[in-house]
Amino acid sequence: MSPKKILVTGGAGYVGSHTCNLLANNGFDVIVYDNLSTGHKEFVKWGPLEIGDLCDTNNLNAVIKKYKIDAVFHFAAKAYVGESVQDPLKYYKNNIVGSTSLLEAMQRNSIKDIIFSSTCATYGIPIKNQLIKEEMPQNPINPYGFTKLVIERMLHDLSMIGKIRYIALRYFNASGASMNANIGEKHNPETHLIPLAIQSHYDENFTLHVYGDDYETDDGSAVRDYIHVDDLADAHLKAYQYLESSDKSNQFNLGTGHGMSVFEILQALREIGLNPKFKISSRRQGDPDFLVADNDKAKRLLGWYTKKSIKDIISSANEWYKKL
Repeated sequence: MSPKKILVTGGAGYVGSHTCNLLANNGFDVIVYDNLSTGHKEFVKWGPLEIGDLCDTNNLNAVIKKYKIDAVFHFAAKAYVGESVQDPLKYYKNNIVGSTSLLEAMQRNSIKDIIFSSTCATYGIPIKNQLIKEEMPQNPINPYGFTKLVIERMLHDLSMIGKIRYIALRYFNASGASMNANIGEKHNPETHLIPLAIQSHYDENFTLHVYGDDYETDDGSAVRDYIHVDDLADAHLKAYQYLESSDKSNQFNLGTGHGMSVFEILQALREIGLNPKFKISSRRQGDPDFLVADNDKAKRLLGWYTKKSIKDIISSANEWYKKL
């Protein structure tokens, strides 16, 4: 039996490339489709790269036919919350119109299965200091979260009429790097706490901004759920296997179930010998005090458990930063 052929949109990006690595190591043929606007050509190591835009339905259609694609893992998206507020049309076009284009190309080729990279940003401001469950209301407060919710709704509506089967994976804070594959976090601009905190140790001209120390948390800084990117990749593989075996569309939170505050992350960096420089800045509008996943559903139905600790996350991110 020939290997399943997986089209990975956004496979030159952070989570996409780590998932390509895992898929290839598990016997899948991986074909990356990416416009390289934020992805990196050097991250495409496990199969061919087709450079193209998500909104180009005809090109997508041609790529799907060329490789006889069996299923799609959909990572391609604009993903900066702040930018989405400043330039919403970019997000509506790339994320919603682009995903519509992808789904049209899938339908032209009778491809049913899609694993979708969604986000905890679809929940908006959660109930204070409660773990977030999948059935909680989704009320996004920025265009990025809204576009991901619209795509989830498109997938749901298509699944209800038998056109597709899907799994939507709602990430919490992706972090860390895969040193075995020599890939990691490489955003421009970088907005994530851990790489910025690491930069503040090595770069004498850079100081980390801690946005607020007056949250309703134990130490006053915001609490988030940091999950290693390799654990995220593993969830995508297990989600596809679940979809194939159960024939049921579904949605899952991907997090560790344990929150860490900004100050706890900085302390964890000190424990591996780094000394991050930071200053307290004013809070950003819409930042919740506490954003942590209830991951019980993924454990029960996918058999998925996180394997990497916060020390693994920080150590791998540090080793990766030193290579940049």
